[in-house]
Amino acid sequence: MSELDAVLARVRERVVPEPAERERLATTAAALAERARGAIADLPIDADVVQVGSTARATWVAGDRDIDLFVRFPPDLDREELESYGLTVGHAVLPDGHEEYAEHPYVKGEYGGFDVDLVPCYDVADATALVSAVDRTPFHDAYLTERLDDDLADDVVLAKAFLKGIGAYGSDLRTEGFSGYLTELLVVELGGFVPLVESARSWHPPVEFDPEGHAERTFDDPLVVVDPTDPTRNVAAVLSAANLARLQHYARDFLDRPRDSLFVAEPPEPLDSGEVRDHLDRRGATPVAVVFDAPDLVDDQLWPQLRRSLDGVVRGLSDHGFDVLRAQAMVSGENGNAAGDGDDREADGNAGGGGNDRGGSNRPVDSPGRAALYAELEVTERPRVERHEGPPVAVRKHAEGFYRTYADDVDPDTYGPYIDGDRYVVEREREFTTVREYLEDEAASDVALGAQVEREFGDREVLVGDAVTTLVDGFGRALREFYEPYP
Repeated sequence: MSELDAVLARVRERVVPEPAERERLATTAAALAERARGAIADLPIDADVVQVGSTARATWVAGDRDIDLFVRFPPDLDREELESYGLTVGHAVLPDGHEEYAEHPYVKGEYGGFDVDLVPCYDVADATALVSAVDRTPFHDAYLTERLDDDLADDVVLAKAFLKGIGAYGSDLRTEGFSGYLTELLVVELGGFVPLVESARSWHPPVEFDPEGHAERTFDDPLVVVDPTDPTRNVAAVLSAANLARLQHYARDFLDRPRDSLFVAEPPEPLDSGEVRDHLDRRGATPVAVVFDAPDLVDDQLWPQLRRSLDGVVRGLSDHGFDVLRAQAMVSGENGNAAGDGDDREADGNAGGGGNDRGGSNRPVDSPGRAALYAELEVTERPRVERHEGPPVAVRKHAEGFYRTYADDVDPDTYGPYIDGDRYVVEREREFTTVREYLEDEAASDVALGAQVEREFGDREVLVGDAVTTLVDGFGRALREFYEPYP
């Protein structure tokens, strides 16, 4: 047996569910479906219930305890009635459950030791006739069930464990990784886990797969997997270029040096303040953090706003001469990689749901907590004057306007205008000479911030230099990710 085969055999034994686990899950799912059918019988409308997701297809990683049941209603049913009937069934099946929200409300709870979602959807004719974005999920399930045999299902589990281990699994907008459905389509399309990593190591994005040969439109994404049930949709739309590159890196790494550890997700241990100081001393750059209350949003709304805000702050820092080496958005208490099993209600702009089969990315955080926009700067203090170039003298209209503006300026702190090369130049007073002065000024709020972030940004705290070590209590894991980056 080759080293590769030996590793896969050991990993398969660990991550593929045992028959006893499968039987427990099947028994529980059947009991839940029967309870749902009983609740449906009390409604003044016809509906049915279907189990979907990885646990319906035997493609879940051992230990994941998620059951997804979809209640399908007639497509002409009013949306408010669908939501009302769906919640009625959900609460009947899960009396202790609570309501969460994807494109519309659904009930989430616990039953027999399993996490359960009861999700209403429309029983449409096909996935191109959607009324609600989650309506496509039963079609995904039917498509894959028809094409998965036992060996391919086991290879899907290997692929999911591998993607979890390398931190690229989960299509929530925090992770921007591979969803469960995307992973399964790739394994089916390429014929197994090993063919997938062998193919991925040589990809040159953009890479496209079209399982059913739809080819109806062009997508502008690094990886395109045309949804075989809906040709207007790229299943990989939410996947970031970084996570695609991460798969390629670790595919090469694994094939060069097969090892079990790549299939194990290990959240980083938090840094302590001494370790942060060690990194600061080694690097010699200056860290800054803008800290504020995180808006009370579900993750799939929060993270796009944080990234938008980080981009705006980085641009503002750069525009004012404070050169940014690297930057990262952080939320207190986060543990790094997403842990969900997959995603049949994908957060890709074409769907309204969460980042895994449990809809986890749409869970409200237990409490808003704190958020930080963290950056390391090469320059934190600038001279009192800055160079400002005007147009070339030959561009008469604009050049004369620039010259008159500054020639008539009586500000004693302005030097020029003078000619440098072929253009007018002035040296004028800089608005901010230190990064703290800028970040604490209202001007720091003038950049493009997420709407809800902007509301909290006014009450921000600015930390510079060693003061960032106070962040270890809530942001220790994120700080380790920042200071000890890996592919």
